[in-house]
Amino acid sequence: MAQATATTDHETIRRWAEERDGHPACVKGTRGQRGCLLRIDFGPQEESLDPLEWDEFFATFDQNNLALLYQEETASGGTSRFAKFVDRDSVAAQGACQSSKH
Repeated sequence: MAQATATTDHETIRRWAEERDGHPACVKGTRGQRGCLLRIDFGPQEESLDPLEWDEFFATFDQNNLALLYQEETASGGTSRFAKFVDRDSVAAQGACQSSKH
């Protein structure tokens, strides 16, 4: 398996997503007091997702104490689109999280 990196850095997340034609999104029907269930949508917009502006995406990201676990490359060396939102404290405790510089 290719190595995954965890980050909370907004610019790193935005760069990584945009390099893969990804854009911030929210799962339809999940909006609430703490934002919504975040996703990065790749390619044509999925019907189950609502697009978000980066500012709203990162406000929800920070409010929910999230980090992004992502891969730059697949095990075979191709461009990876693996991304998973995880609890920031869990990756910080493992010392695997690049800190936020926003």
